[in-house]
Parts: sequence; C-alpha cells; structure tokens
Amino acid sequence: MNHTVPDPVRDPWHPSMQEALAEAERAPATGDVPVGAVVLGPDGTVIGRGRNEREATGDPTGHAEVLAIRAAARTMGEWRLTGCTLVVTLEPCTMCAGAIVLSRLDRVVYGAADEKAGAAGSLWDVVRDRRLNHRPEVVSGVLADRCSALLTEFFRAR
Repeated sequence: MNHTVPDPVRDPWHPSMQEALAEAERAPATGDVPVGAVVLGPDGTVIGRGRNEREATGDPTGHAEVLAIRAAARTMGEWRLTGCTLVVTLEPCTMCAGAIVLSRLDRVVYGAADEKAGAAGSLWDVVRDRRLNHRPEVVSGVLADRCSALLTEFFRAR
C-alpha cells in the first residue's frame, strides 16, 4: 500500500509547479530542453511565465527563469520582484541564480536537482551565498520525479 506522507513545505507548491511543467512541456516543440518557470506575485497569482527558448530564438540567455523574471518585471512595472516567488522545473544554473538574486525574488522553488550545473545547492549555492546582498529562500524537490522524467524523456529521444 502506498501511503503518501503530507509534506507541508513542498505540497503547497504543487499547483504552481504544474503551471511550470505546462510551460516546460511546450519547449521541445522548438528543440529546446523542457524547462519551464512561473513567477508568482505577492498575492500568489502568476505574473510571469517562461520556458527555455535558446534554440527557438538563438539567445544564449533564453532560459525559462530569465524569461519568466523579465515578464514578471514588466507586469510589476519595476525590476525589484520583492514578495515574489520563482517556481521552476529544474534547479537554476549560475546565470539564472544571478538573475534571481539581482531581481530580489523572495523565494525560488524548484523541482529536479541539477548535479552538473545547479547553482541553488547542488554544484554551487549562488542564491544563498552570504557574500551577496540578497538571499532568497530555497524550496527544492517539488514534484521532482515528474520534472526529472520530462528531462530524461527529452534526452533519451535525442
């Protein structure tokens, strides 16, 4: 019998991660790695969305997190995303971790860990580096199995 133990830290983020997964699922249509992200405003509504678009646009900064952060800043009308949360299917890389810190996001929630390039606790921990002026809260492992499976399927098909 499978008894799922409630997880009060990760469970509340499931609906938002479903939104990020929906973005991720659209990325392979352009040959992009299936990573998706949403930014939630202070009230919990989605104010920015993004999915990897490096292949689609030829832009090396076309990561899901960067695109979602840009969209959220447009929605908010400013670059400071205080009170906001980034929800992303894969642990952010160093570039995205830098964008998270610089945009003053309160929190980053991610699904799958990235042992090769993760900068929110796996390989590096840029987002919680005490030398920086802002350190968002990190919640890891939200729907990690689903997020990982999406990536595994993509790379196996290649």
